[in-house]
Amino acid sequence: MGAGLSGLSAAAAADEVNVYSYRQPELIQPLLDKFTKETGIRTNVVTASSGLEERIAAEGEFSPADVLLSVDVGRLENAKALGITQPIVSPIVDKNIPAIYRDPDGSWIGLAMRARVFYASKERVKETALDYEDLAKPEWKGRVCTRSGQHVYNIGLFASLIANDGEAKATEIIEGIKNNLNGKPSGNDRSQAKAIYAGECDIALGNTYYVGLMETDDREPEQKKWASAMRVIFPNANNRGTQVNISGVILAKHAPNKANAMKLIEYLSSDEAQEYYADVNFEYPVEPGLKVNPVIAALGPLKPDPLPLAELVKYRKLASEIVDKVHFDDGPSN
Repeated sequence: MGAGLSGLSAAAAADEVNVYSYRQPELIQPLLDKFTKETGIRTNVVTASSGLEERIAAEGEFSPADVLLSVDVGRLENAKALGITQPIVSPIVDKNIPAIYRDPDGSWIGLAMRARVFYASKERVKETALDYEDLAKPEWKGRVCTRSGQHVYNIGLFASLIANDGEAKATEIIEGIKNNLNGKPSGNDRSQAKAIYAGECDIALGNTYYVGLMETDDREPEQKKWASAMRVIFPNANNRGTQVNISGVILAKHAPNKANAMKLIEYLSSDEAQEYYADVNFEYPVEPGLKVNPVIAALGPLKPDPLPLAELVKYRKLASEIVDKVHFDDGPSN
């Protein structure tokens, strides 16, 4: 965790804004420093890996939080459900951020996105175009690996299957993927790349940004081998497009520095900030046509599923229930 929560004051200040963040400080601080240089507004940052929405809710009207930076639309929706947001009303934001990456009520906006793709073995997978639905087909029996079905990344994907294919078909697909797994789901997205490298499976579900992290990890060079053993396939590229999730921001309900917070949100929505934010995190700007990190650009073109994320969020609870219903995390049953 970063600066102590108790170290922030809920009293308004003319020259500061208080940021609660799920992003690591080293990834966002250079961008916040640019904001300070341009505006003179100092940023006070608190970081944590979980529980920030609940913390803001517990602090209530005395919360020092002005904005919350989050890494998943589920967390943004959770913030909305907890009643800790207020509408982001700004023609600048509306111009910079496509509507499909904004909450219709203005409770959150997206700043960068990542795609849920296939990590495919370069040696053992010859297909170059596949759909999510294909992973349930018999030819993938014992060849698929993934992290827990209940992880927010997979819940987001399964929610998109419900939205696009309907509940009954999505249930069939999710159960089919489960029965094609090489064993019980485990680890994180990097673990799936490692499993492909080790020959334990041939294809996996993973987020695009992990490829950038693995390919540039000088502290653990072994990860570069994992990344080099696979290539990325963008599922459903020839039809509806690939499922995406966002990193985004909310304006806190009791923001003591609301005017400064809005200046920060508008700054983060700018082309310059989107490009920087996406570049350091190996993500994609939400505004089409902006520059992408070369490592991510090398994966190939991304065609995002055009369904608004606010629509997909509605199916996350049902997706979680389906995961339990088919006993996804128990692994294959036949």
